[in-house]
Amino acid sequence: MPITAKLDEYGKPAWIALIVLGFWVFWPLGLAILIFTIWSGRMGCGYHASYGDYERWQWHWQQKMERLQRKLDWMRSRIGGHPGGGGAWRGPSSGNRAFDEYRAETLRRLEEEQREFREFLDRLRMAKDKAEFDQFMAERRGRSGPETPQSSPQG
Repeated sequence: MPITAKLDEYGKPAWIALIVLGFWVFWPLGLAILIFTIWSGRMGCGYHASYGDYERWQWHWQQKMERLQRKLDWMRSRIGGHPGGGGAWRGPSSGNRAFDEYRAETLRRLEEEQREFREFLDRLRMAKDKAEFDQFMAERRGRSGPETPQSSPQG
């Protein structure tokens, strides 16, 4: 049984103890073990090469960004701005009306660009989903054609 399998049986505490021991004996060894545990996913962090993990990571960060956007919209509504790009969010006045108007226009333009970018991402996701579905249906049709059993009399 390889040492990694034995350490996996004991879980994260064994890996952490090995990392600490590696640093105590010779710091490059500890660093190498630390990098290996993060890279291999044994610590539950780091990038994993499989596609499913990337999709999960992407979904996780998309959820975080949407939650952050909801919080920002809520804060804007509490301060007096309008969520969802319905108007420029106005912070405290700088005392210079020309600058305040410039800032309001810039923020309005950025909110508009953000809305357009969200719509663009939604269209991309829809196109990707449609392409994957079309590919699935084409493969399914290609598979089901020759494999359908034909009733032939046996005898």
